[in-house]
Amino acid sequence: MRTAVAAALLAGLVATAAAGPAADAQRADPTPVVTPAPAPAPALQRLVATAPLAGITIALDPGHQLGNHNFPRQIRRPVPAGGFSKPCNTTGTATNSGYAEATFTWQVSRLVAARLRALGAEVVLTRTANSESLWGPCVDYRGRFGARVRARLEVSLHGDGARSSGRGFHVIAPVARAPWTTDIAAPSYRLAKALRAGLDSRHLPRSTYLAGGTALVRRSDLATLNLSDVPVAMIELGNMRNASDARRMKSPTGRATYAAGVVAGIRKYLGR
Repeated sequence: MRTAVAAALLAGLVATAAAGPAADAQRADPTPVVTPAPAPAPALQRLVATAPLAGITIALDPGHQLGNHNFPRQIRRPVPAGGFSKPCNTTGTATNSGYAEATFTWQVSRLVAARLRALGAEVVLTRTANSESLWGPCVDYRGRFGARVRARLEVSLHGDGARSSGRGFHVIAPVARAPWTTDIAAPSYRLAKALRAGLDSRHLPRSTYLAGGTALVRRSDLATLNLSDVPVAMIELGNMRNASDARRMKSPTGRATYAAGVVAGIRKYLGR
C-alpha cells in the first residue's frame, strides 16, 4: 500500500520535472532540461523514498525525430560513431499506412517514462518533442546521453523496417570494442537479456527474421551503443512493415503492452 501511495504521489510531483522546452529546430543536440519540482513535505519524502526505483536515473532514447526528412543536410552530416563516422541521423521507417517510427517510439517512450516515474525513477529523454519542425539529435549525442545525465542505464527504442513477412522484436547490445565499449559490453548484454525477458513476459513475439529465435543481437556499427559509457541496449520493438506488428504498434493497447514489457525488463535488470 505504501508503495502504491508513493507511486501515485510521485507521479504528480514529477510532472513538472518531465516537462521541458522543445528542442531548437536548428540544433540537433539539445541540452536536456529538467525543471525541479517543489520539495515535498517530509512525510511525502519518506513515502517517495520507499518507491522501488527511488534514486535511480534512467535515460530513454525515442529513435529518430518526426521532422528529420525535412532537414536532409543536417541529418546527413557525418558524426563520430566509435572509431568511424556515420550520418547524424536517418528518417526512420513507417508502417505501410504511414504511421511513423518517430511517432511510435515517442508514444511508447512517454508511456515507459510515466510508468518508471510512478515507480520513483527520474527519467530523461534524448528528445523532448515529436515534431515535423525538429530534427536529430545526432547519434553521437544519443550515445553519450546516458553518461551526460548520470543515468544508471539507457534504452533506445525503435521500430524496424524489414521485409513484411518477418515479425517480432529483437534487442541489440554492443560488441566489446576497445577502447569504446569494453567497460559496458557485459552489463549491456545483461540489460539486453533482461529487456528480452520483460517483453517475453508480456507475450510479445520474438523476431522471426533474425537472431534464430533468440531475439538477441550484438552489433558494432551503432553509435548509440558504441559511444555509451553506461549500460545500453537498443530494442527494435517490432517490424513496422509486417501487418500484425503494425496493428499492435498503431493500437493504444499494443503500445501499452510494449511499454509494460520494457519497464519489466528494466526492473529485472535493476533487481527492483
